[in-house]
Amino acid sequence: MTFEEYLITKKIDIKAFRQHEAERFHEWEVLFAQLHPESFTTQKKFLINDMRRKYLLKIEI
Repeated sequence: MTFEEYLITKKIDIKAFRQHEAERFHEWEVLFAQLHPESFTTQKKFLINDMRRKYLLKIEI
């Protein structure tokens, strides 16, 4: 699973996150490459929720 695929599963808009918080995006991307997705989620759980609130992925039906 790539970091971008992971963000989609967490309903986070990749483009908005990357554009508005490039440094954090890169930091998370590097860390994600070193960890299992579940470990990453455990470490960043509350921060992921904050990112989802800020950059909610709009899914068209």
